[in-house]
Amino acid sequence: MRTEMSSAPRQMAKNPCSRFKDLLVKAGSFVGLASTAAAAVSFSTSAAPSAAAAAAAASMDSPLRTKVCIIGSGPAGHTAAIYAARAELKPILFEGWMANGIAPGGQLTTTTEVENFPGFPEGIHGIELMDKCRKQSLRFGTQIFTETVNKVDFSSSPFKVFTDSRSVLADSVIVATGAIAKRLNFPGSGSPPEGFWNKGISACAVCDGAAPLFRNKPLAVIGGGDSAMEESTFLTKFASKVYIIHRRDAFRASKIMQARALANPKIEVIWNTVVEEAYGGGDRGTLEGLKIKNVVTNEVSDLKVSGLFFAIGHEPATKFLDGKLQLDSGGYIVTKPDSTHTSVRGVFAAGDVQDKKYRQAITAAGAGCKAALDAEHYLQEIGDQQDKRD
Repeated sequence: MRTEMSSAPRQMAKNPCSRFKDLLVKAGSFVGLASTAAAAVSFSTSAAPSAAAAAAAASMDSPLRTKVCIIGSGPAGHTAAIYAARAELKPILFEGWMANGIAPGGQLTTTTEVENFPGFPEGIHGIELMDKCRKQSLRFGTQIFTETVNKVDFSSSPFKVFTDSRSVLADSVIVATGAIAKRLNFPGSGSPPEGFWNKGISACAVCDGAAPLFRNKPLAVIGGGDSAMEESTFLTKFASKVYIIHRRDAFRASKIMQARALANPKIEVIWNTVVEEAYGGGDRGTLEGLKIKNVVTNEVSDLKVSGLFFAIGHEPATKFLDGKLQLDSGGYIVTKPDSTHTSVRGVFAAGDVQDKKYRQAITAAGAGCKAALDAEHYLQEIGDQQDKRD
């Protein structure tokens, strides 16, 4: 899955980089949202370090109290916040600050046009979409802090959630921290103007493959697992040809997925090969080709393509949990069937942090809705139990 903010989307689309910089500045100055202590720590001068430290310490010593604490600010986190806030649960949401290298708003802040989110027939810039989600969360009373959660304690209720500058006591927690698509680093792989990220390079074929930039053009996919097979097959619906670039001489994908890809006449595999460089330019500054190297012969050659898709896996943002929730072998949070319940009663998970199959903005939003409803039912249940004890 991939990534707001203006009443003039056309202008923003022309210059997304400068718009993104504006958003980063804006994110740091939300009045009443970011913690005063955090701001003091981040922007204090050497003349007043003790005052900043004292403010942060005071915030840690006086934890906030909430019925629902939401960790994460992508479609799952904000949908959960909207539902929880409308249920008058007064949620607190930590949107993070460049957590895992991603701006508040999650992976959608790293993409340009989003064309498959319902309600936007002309498409919408990823950053703009997340800004609208954020404003909707605020509208219904969500309290948002632009801070990154780095520690949790789920050993007893109320649960404890910590950032560098504050702590929260919560009757329930929704983890919606997402997952980051793994990317390779080579010349041309980064963001414009030096690279072609979102200018021909992507990490989600399902999200971006149908874009006009890629239609009826030769495309390449890097990877050798099931995701690479699936994304390559998907791209054949739009591409003139799809190259699978794999560094070894055999795939690790399941036999059935390999057979499906290899039987497709539009797919060609380039074995024992790595990408050395991405290049391009032209009027639109988009990807035009790759320098690829055969790792056996060391021969470097040109591959003319208009698109390159990384399909080498995702890394869920769960390290901060430090073993407090059950994870699967890939590091994703395990949830109980047909629910968002985790291994700890009262803690819920939604979106890409627990979904390694679909990884779409719309499925993450749906999971956020489920998590908020599950949390509301849980709070009603423990409230009823308390009433009975009283």
